[in-house]
Amino acid sequence: MSKQQIKHLIEERVSEAGAVETGIKGVQIFRVTEPLRCAPAVYEPCVVAVVSGSKEAILDGERYRYDSTRYMCCPMTMPVEAGTPDASPETPLLGVLISLNTRVMTELAIEMEHAAGAIRMPKGGPLPQGLTLAHWDDAFTDALLQLLRVLENPTDAAILGGGRLRELYYAVLKGGAGETARRAFGVGNEIARAIEFLSNRLNEPVTIDDMAEQVGMSRAVFHRKFKQATTMSPIQFVKSMRLNNAAMRIAGGMTVNEAAMDVGYVSTSQFSREFKRMYGQSPRHWSQSLEVPHGLN
Repeated sequence: MSKQQIKHLIEERVSEAGAVETGIKGVQIFRVTEPLRCAPAVYEPCVVAVVSGSKEAILDGERYRYDSTRYMCCPMTMPVEAGTPDASPETPLLGVLISLNTRVMTELAIEMEHAAGAIRMPKGGPLPQGLTLAHWDDAFTDALLQLLRVLENPTDAAILGGGRLRELYYAVLKGGAGETARRAFGVGNEIARAIEFLSNRLNEPVTIDDMAEQVGMSRAVFHRKFKQATTMSPIQFVKSMRLNNAAMRIAGGMTVNEAAMDVGYVSTSQFSREFKRMYGQSPRHWSQSLEVPHGLN
């Protein structure tokens, strides 16, 4: 019943295709009515909950498909391909995108680590994955419903929105994606911090040694842990981040030269070669053939 209420609240607020800001910072609701093939995108830390239809993300060749039975949690900035292959006017994709505020998530994760009787944090084992799918549980569903209900009154949203959002973050940290999220935002979040360091310097010549030094690791240890967490080597990841960001800029109207320089390439010919190697088309041919959903990765 709660999911139906969530769906009803979304339908009330977004009657046409597109993404709509809700008045609570970092929370968008969306409707997609056309099938869109997977295209380069960059997921910032977020949770995406779909109540109707399905969405797809591809990370390093692995497909993640999620719908009203599973939500997607991306605790670290990741270069992906994303699309909505089954959306149509008759069966639109409806859902909510919730950005994960790093400060609040870190505070909650560390509080959970130290709270008496809280979920015990793993001290070893696999590092957090770049993308995780988690089954909707009652806590997550209730927190999302309460978050959307507060939108019905602008004053309530302004005063209570932050608290409701914090409750949803807590539900994520306790739920099926919790271990991944806690490892990304709590103690031992070196890989997430290295990715953030890179994301803020895409137009600079950041090296693997720079990233490793930033989090106090040797190059060899950093390489091993980075690949465990993201499935990609640091070099692959840096290249994917730059090319995906460039592809998004080109799709948004930038020229190929501008997009290449904007993400740190000094040679347009090198950029075009690497772009074609990754996407199978030159940047110009790719931009002419691509349909990109506005406001929604």
